[in-house]
Amino acid sequence: MTYLLGLRMAGRDVLVVGGGEVAQRRIPVLIDAGAHVHLISPSVSTALEDLASAGHLTWHARGYEPGDVAGPEAPTYWLVHAATDDPAVNAAVADEAENARLWCVRADDRHVSAAWTPASGTVDDVTVGVVASGDPRRAAGLRDAVTDQLADGTLDARRGRERLSGVALVGGGPGDPGLITVRGQQLLSQADVVVVDRLAPTSLLDRLPADVEIVDAAKIPYGRSMAQEAINEVLIDRARNGKFVVRLKGGDSFLFGRGGEEAAACAEAGVPVMAVPGVSSALAAPAAAGVPTTHRGVSQGAHVVSAHVGPDDPRSTIDWAALAMSGDTVVVLMGVARLEQVAEAMVAHGRDAETSVAVVQEATLPGQRIVTGTLSTIADEARSADVRPPAVVIIGEVVKTARELDILHTGAQLETRRLATGRDLQ
Repeated sequence: MTYLLGLRMAGRDVLVVGGGEVAQRRIPVLIDAGAHVHLISPSVSTALEDLASAGHLTWHARGYEPGDVAGPEAPTYWLVHAATDDPAVNAAVADEAENARLWCVRADDRHVSAAWTPASGTVDDVTVGVVASGDPRRAAGLRDAVTDQLADGTLDARRGRERLSGVALVGGGPGDPGLITVRGQQLLSQADVVVVDRLAPTSLLDRLPADVEIVDAAKIPYGRSMAQEAINEVLIDRARNGKFVVRLKGGDSFLFGRGGEEAAACAEAGVPVMAVPGVSSALAAPAAAGVPTTHRGVSQGAHVVSAHVGPDDPRSTIDWAALAMSGDTVVVLMGVARLEQVAEAMVAHGRDAETSVAVVQEATLPGQRIVTGTLSTIADEARSADVRPPAVVIIGEVVKTARELDILHTGAQLETRRLATGRDLQ
């Protein structure tokens, strides 16, 4: 039998002997818990050396010596980890700790270890620890099952002692529900009200408890839409009534998502507001299509712009001449309706008409498809293919590079999405 404790390690000294793979897994967790980590090892992994160089731990670059655990010159340790690849050294460290009545975790032999490190995970303010008779693989599997259900709301954690309040602006990612951030999913699972956009990963809503209010704030291009002022009013009204409100958007709230306007409205009304970044389609669409937005020797930069108004529109604030002359990759959002104008503006301002272009429709979703061409042909190609929003336009030789590397094809797209979501989308 074991007796589990939640140790509050902030400000307490911990000794780790050994600088290999096991130490590399355990030390960051100790640092995150606020422990003062002392590491004894003749050599360490690159990651641990970097932590030591940054001052996050104290590295003694030598082997273990008797007295390191509880000798007169040693700090007063609260916990010891024996994590070398030499069983004799681990045994000596553990014996010294046992004689000093210090808990010691032996990484090499769970059967003789005085303590086991639980497989732990944190979801919001809930920390889960699992000990399965010292079997780390089994414990990790059980831990993952519990934390996954806490994160996606299958296990309802909303009824805790301290309820969340205010508004969270959550970027839901480019569309695939597997690409929402962990933090975004955690907050969504605790929402009392969800105000959701058309391009948000709406399939996540089915996982929420039945008592969660869903407010449809969709904006259909050139069609029905909920006014931004009305959205702001809903966020403020529900939050003032004691509800925790999640504003679920596609992509990232602060990149052409009007998140700044919503944050300002909440702040002006005295409603607490937080922003959770999301994966923007500006980066996700090229990646899902196999296009490297930047590539050594091809493009050293990328520009993300919106074409909700055309290049010749007086409301446009984009310097199309500078974009054209830069030679960098240009990623255009909301550009399907004005694709021909954008292409013409780039050529008129000096970009080669034969510059490669790709249009990615419904990036990361099962219906994803790609249309390619050049600045001189892409408008006709997209029109022939009946490309419709949402779609992302990628202008630059990185598209040609992707084709040359043979990563701009259907197989790569499906494999990329399968790896991202853990499921087959064919």
